[in-house]
Amino acid sequence: IMFEETGPEWLSEEVKTGTTIIAIEYDGGVVLGSDSRVSAGDSVVNRVMNKLSPLHDKIYCALSGSAADAQTIAEIVNYQLDVHSIEIGEDPQVRSAATLVKNISYKYKEELSAHLIVAGWDRRDGGQVFATLKGLLTRQPFAVGGSGSSYVYGFVDAEYRRGMNKQECQQFVVNTLSLAMNRDGSSGGVAYIVTIDKHGTEEKVVLGNQLPTFFDQ
Repeated sequence: IMFEETGPEWLSEEVKTGTTIIAIEYDGGVVLGSDSRVSAGDSVVNRVMNKLSPLHDKIYCALSGSAADAQTIAEIVNYQLDVHSIEIGEDPQVRSAATLVKNISYKYKEELSAHLIVAGWDRRDGGQVFATLKGLLTRQPFAVGGSGSSYVYGFVDAEYRRGMNKQECQQFVVNTLSLAMNRDGSSGGVAYIVTIDKHGTEEKVVLGNQLPTFFDQ
């Protein structure tokens, strides 16, 4: 017996954080940002999921790709970093967190569909941003990812300047997210912003109607 309809299409689609994520270094810290839309096919499954996940006190990751895969990687690395920090008796380095993400991403690259940007602050190297796509590990002054990133590469390349301060980096992140969310059907909702420096972490939510607008809006 063949059933024509087994339920809504989204029930059989993979749930993805069809996403815009971004992180940027400044002198003394980092700023991470993400939209909040989670989709399965054409359906929006969750309008307000926070895709900025803590890996340790001053290290966060931004999630994109399969929601389940990305969340699982973050949870595993969060546990491994807790054990690592107890063993060494101090807070872990950002590079150590990024390396753990990279190792999992590479080992299971055929099974997993996730890209995590890792960013944070440590005493040795200050603010750092790492991309970990498919087991790659590269430190960059800024990184963007997710389905919305293709809409804003030109913007970030043109607008990025070395030496931007914390407030300028926060505005850079919000502007990038707003532009991507306006064009990418898989990005939307609110903007989550996390700023990390030697003093700790600061979390902020920018509601959709508070995001900056541009000429076509």
